[in-house]
Amino acid sequence: MTLFKFRRLTIDSLLNAADCALRTLFAKPRAKHASPSATESTGPLSPDESRQAAALMRVNHVGEVCAQALYTSQALATRNSALRVHFTQACREETDHLAWTADRLSELGSRPSLLNPLWYAGAFGLGLLAGRLGDPVSLGFVVETERQVGAHLQSHLELLPKADHASRAIVAQMQSDELHHAEAARTAGAMDLPASVKGMMRTAAKVMTTVAHHV
Repeated sequence: MTLFKFRRLTIDSLLNAADCALRTLFAKPRAKHASPSATESTGPLSPDESRQAAALMRVNHVGEVCAQALYTSQALATRNSALRVHFTQACREETDHLAWTADRLSELGSRPSLLNPLWYAGAFGLGLLAGRLGDPVSLGFVVETERQVGAHLQSHLELLPKADHASRAIVAQMQSDELHHAEAARTAGAMDLPASVKGMMRTAAKVMTTVAHHV
C-alpha cells in the first residue's frame, strides 16, 4: 500500500508539472490580483519608446516563464511536503506576474519571446538539479535567483520610458514580490551559494535577457 501511494504521488506530481508547462507556454494566464497598471494612465509613447518598453516587458515575461518552470521543478524534486507546498504557492503567486507582463505586451502591440519553450525547459532542468542537490541548495538557488531578478527589475525601472507608468507600476510590484520570495526562501533554510555558482547564474541570465530582448 505504501509503495502504491508513493507511485501515485509521483505520477500526480509529474502530471501537475506537465500541466503547468502547457498552461505557461500555451494558455492565457489568469491573474488572481488586478494588475498594478490598472490605476495608471500612460502618456503617449513614441514608436521608439513603445519598442523599448515592449522589449523590456518581453524580457520580464521570459523571467516569469522561467519562474513557473523553476518553482514547479523544485516542488517536484523535494521530498519535504511542507517545502513542496511552499514552492507551489510561490509558483501560483508568480502567475500574477506572468499574466500582467503578457497583458502589457499585448497592450504595447508586441508578443512574448518565440523561444519560451526553450527558456522553460532550461529553467526546469536547473530547478530540478538544484532540488536534487538538497533543500538548502534549492532554497539558496531561489534566494540568489530572486536577488538577481530584483536587481534586474531595478535596471528596467531606469530604462523604461518615463511616460510608461503602466509598465513601471508592474515592474515595481514585481520587484517587491520577488524580494519577498527571496526572504521567504532564506527564512525556510536557504544556504548561501558559492560565488562561482552565482557568477554562472549571472552569465546564464545575461544570455537569456539579451536574446529575449530581440527574439
